[in-house]
Amino acid sequence: MDPRVWPITTGGRARAVITLMHMAEREPRPAATKTSPRSRPPRPAEAARQACDQLASLIVHEPEGVSGVTRHEDGWLVSVDVLEVARIPDTTSLLATYEVRVDERGELQEYRRVRRYRRGAADDC
Repeated sequence: MDPRVWPITTGGRARAVITLMHMAEREPRPAATKTSPRSRPPRPAEAARQACDQLASLIVHEPEGVSGVTRHEDGWLVSVDVLEVARIPDTTSLLATYEVRVDERGELQEYRRVRRYRRGAADDC
């Protein structure tokens, strides 16, 4: 049997599946690795996730969510919302927004708390 083709069984019937190949070379595509020498910058969702994870490792509070992601020339600026003081009822809990800057590799460069507010409070417009 051709090494690029293997049988797949679905519903009791076998069918052949061919791996994706480079058109000119007719060889299997190399597997994508995260350790490639030319790594791409993180996408907005990846940058936000990395910013949340790294912020959580530095402060004692867990991030609740992301309220903004802005692209900058040297990385991303991510606004992370954090529950700082849990209260009952929940609408009186204190939250804070942190601005977290990560570079092109997703590494934290700096963070700062820019706002503290009650969960039920509306923004001033």
